Amino acid sequence: MIKEKLINVRKTKKFSQQDIANYLKISQTQYQRKEKGEVKILDCEWERIAELMNVPVEDILENDDNGSISQNFENVSGNYIGSNNVYCSLPEFVLENLQKYITCLEEEIKSLKETVISLEQKLK
Repeated sequence: MIKEKLINVRKTKKFSQQDIANYLKISQTQYQRKEKGEVKILDCEWERIAELMNVPVEDILENDDNGSISQNFENVSGNYIGSNNVYCSLPEFVLENLQKYITCLEEEIKSLKETVISLEQKLK
């Protein structure tokens, strides 16, 4: 969810995304993703942003009402918080093709193993 309140106050107070990113010690791109709602803004970040812009947190705070944020980047250490798993749906035909390919590879491995055993026996 785009953080409209935050963006409006930031622009009114004449702060750039880079200004706030520098204050939070993150990249401008990372801050932009937070404003767009792609990455969650932590409670401590809301407080720091409000402090920088000299406004109450309530003037800028907008909760994430969709649970679609699957990754969150921790600002200080540069590590992801929680799970790094990102799930996506694949069409059934893609999964079927991949399974066929896996089966083909398994058969090729079996054949190669048999060839190696045969060659080893000939060398003895």
